[in-house]
Amino acid sequence: MSIPHNPVLLQEVLQSFSVPLVVENGGILIDCTVGYGGHSKALLEKYPKLRIIGIDQDEGAIAYTFNHLKDFKDRFEVKLGRFSEVLPNIWRDDIVGILADIGVSSVQFDDKQRGFCFDSHLLDMRMNPHHTLSAKEIVNTYSLPQLERIFRDFGEIREWKKLAHLIVDFRKQEKIVCASALSGLIAKHFKNTKIHPATLAFQALRIEVNDELGELERMLKFLQEKSFQKGARVGIISFHSLEDRIVKTAFKGWERSCICPKEVMKCVCGNNYKKGKNLYKKPLSATKEEIKNNPRSRSAKLRVFEFGN
Repeated sequence: MSIPHNPVLLQEVLQSFSVPLVVENGGILIDCTVGYGGHSKALLEKYPKLRIIGIDQDEGAIAYTFNHLKDFKDRFEVKLGRFSEVLPNIWRDDIVGILADIGVSSVQFDDKQRGFCFDSHLLDMRMNPHHTLSAKEIVNTYSLPQLERIFRDFGEIREWKKLAHLIVDFRKQEKIVCASALSGLIAKHFKNTKIHPATLAFQALRIEVNDELGELERMLKFLQEKSFQKGARVGIISFHSLEDRIVKTAFKGWERSCICPKEVMKCVCGNNYKKGKNLYKKPLSATKEEIKNNPRSRSAKLRVFEFGN
């Protein structure tokens, strides 16, 4: 059975967790976005002592991965739910790795029944179909200021006011019920020579629907408050600047020894808060060969933090 989703930066992920805690001692790694099991399977194959707990909120992905990795049932288990909710319930002292591949999988994006793609007859975008908020509800019920906020903050769209007004004016005459209608409306009034004109608007809607940035921030806050063994690592793959900025800021903060406010003239915190270091000075990105084989990897960035001074 082939994996329906190509895991990005696979070799970079394998190399990033090649530490004694994983290779020799066989600790536990949490794959916070296990998806269709691409990263987890490769890690389990390369490191025979490693155990993995996978988390995902997509029931379809969970079912597939549970079956796909059945040969590793003694070293692999999977949990259904948001990683910010599951992590506190499964936390253990022998966790030596955290991996999170943030974003939509190719399977979700290409499945027209999920309402992520531009030509879908649905407008949904829920990673967990059981959640109540959908993209259709947002575009048809959010107020003008609410739409402006998500297009400005989550899409970083230059003409966010124009886009929000366009949607509000259009829905007065006709409800927007499918992704193809929305993408067509946007393409009619906006031009972009590099990407589809609706790309950033769809990104903003998807982030709002799934609270993606909030999930990431909650996970990082949880990890910040935990104690890790020396050598344990956290690796996060992001796909756009909003996510990467959050990860970069968090990791930079974890490197700080002094956490006093900038306005304080003299350190009063004890100057002993450094948790470790960024493993790489700059995030790892896909090679030309990987981008050629998987164009969606072109925007992927991997940042890795290693605990221990």
